[in-house]
Formats: sequence, C-alpha cells, structure tokens
Amino acid sequence: MRADKSDEWFIGIIGGSGLAGGIGLEDAQEIAVSSPFGDSSGPVTIGRLGGLRFAFLPRHGGGHGTSPAAVNFRANVDVLKRCGVTDVLAISAVGSLREDMKPGDFVAVNDFIDRTTARERSFFGPGLVAHVSMADPVCPRFSALAAGAARLAGADVHEGGCYVCIEGPQFSTRAESHLYRAWGADVIGMTALPEARLAREAELPYAMLGMVTDYDCWHDAEAGVEASDILAVMRANAGLARAALCELARMLPPERTASPIDRALDHAIVTAPSQRDAKLCAMLDAVAGRALRAT
Repeated sequence: MRADKSDEWFIGIIGGSGLAGGIGLEDAQEIAVSSPFGDSSGPVTIGRLGGLRFAFLPRHGGGHGTSPAAVNFRANVDVLKRCGVTDVLAISAVGSLREDMKPGDFVAVNDFIDRTTARERSFFGPGLVAHVSMADPVCPRFSALAAGAARLAGADVHEGGCYVCIEGPQFSTRAESHLYRAWGADVIGMTALPEARLAREAELPYAMLGMVTDYDCWHDAEAGVEASDILAVMRANAGLARAALCELARMLPPERTASPIDRALDHAIVTAPSQRDAKLCAMLDAVAGRALRAT
C-alpha cells in the first residue's frame, strides 16, 4: 500500500491533548486506515499546509477517550506508515522537571527514559526477531527543523531534553518526581514510549515537541498536578502549535534528502529467511516490507 520514499516530504503528526481538533489542514480528507495490529486511535486526516502534505492522527482519539496505557501505539505508527508519511512529529503535553523549562515553553526532546511496564513495545517477536538501535532515538535533522519552526512561531523553545515516560494514568508521587530529577530527566509524560521505539522500527524519523504544562510535583511547597490545569495550558498553546506547523511547512527544504533512519532495519533483522514466521511477515508488510524484500 505504501510507495517507496521519494524526495517529497510527507509529515505525520501525532497530536496529544489540545490538538484533538486537528491542525487546520487545507483540502483535508479523513480516512480510516486498517492495521493488522488492531484499531488505531482514530481515522487519519490527510491534507496540506503551504503545499506540503501532512497526515494528522489524534493520539487519544476524539474527545480524548483513550488513556495513555490503552493507546494502540503499534496501530498508530503502522497506519501512518501505510499512509506513506516520511517523518513523524509528535506534539505532547509534558511536565517540567527543571525550573527553566516553564509552563508554556516548548521542548524539542532528544532522549528518553522508559518507565512503562505494560505496553506492546515492538512490532517484531517470535519468528521474526529484530534489534534496532535506540542510542539516538530522535532524528536530529527533523528535531532541529521542528524546534526552529516553533521558535519562528513565537514559542520559547529548549533544544534538547530528556523525557521520562511513566505508565500512568496517575501522576507521579513527589518522591518519584525528585527521583526523576536526580536521574537527569528534564520533562515527564505518559505517551512518548513506545511510540518513539516503534517509529524507529518502522524506519520513520521521529521528533517530539513537548509543550510544558506544569512543574509536575517536585515543588514541595506547591500543589500537585491537576488534569484541568494541563488541559487549560494545552488549549492556550494549541494555536501556537498550529502556527509552528505552518512555519515547518514553509521552512522545510524543497527536497527531502534521505535519512539514515530510512534504512534502520538494514542490519536489524536477525532471523534467517527460512525461519521467519509467514504470518508476522505479512503483518509487517508496511513496517518492514522494504527490509524483508531485500533479504
């Protein structure tokens, strides 16, 4: 279903709280894309911004009906791959673990700590084993472009930040918040993983703009995080996020040169062709079809 990558950008946007209403695409068309990994969070809206193709998928579905742990991350990444996107930008609410990353700021995340425990974290499994590198989980080229676009849109942007992903749905205890700060984490959220891992397995360069909504609960003298406060900040910043995407569409180079991540599976699949599970190979026709056909 998916054509090979060309020199044309096609940006997939996974939007979190505050962007469920979409990103204002021109000539928008909402399509339902089926996945062998189950139902995605919702239909994909495909359209254009400034002449550039975008595909938007709301991470939590319409009306925020899906909790972080229940998001079908595999289906979400799979359907974007099937749509033909070349790069994925996640826009998510995050709590700040640093004084200088204040509510309203944007953070171009460049690393992750995984504290999730109950999520499907790989497309691969028995009968088709693969090990992709996650040393540098974010595409530096695409992340820098996204950060620059947010800055042009008027946001205060921090380039680089380590995101600790917790299982949720509850927010952290104060002890946990202090622990994550001691580990060197900069922001905290519930949705970046396994999303970033799966994007790498799907050979999709991934970047994340975190929209800071709160200071988590490490400020001992202040009240803890409330969902209503987070949603209020996200709604206030939704227009800024949309403006950043318009800037991104304007500033992307006319041609998309190849990224090393486009071939992340070249040396990752270790199961011998004669031992591969045919059913799993068929399920991975979009995610890994290029690499499977090459071996």
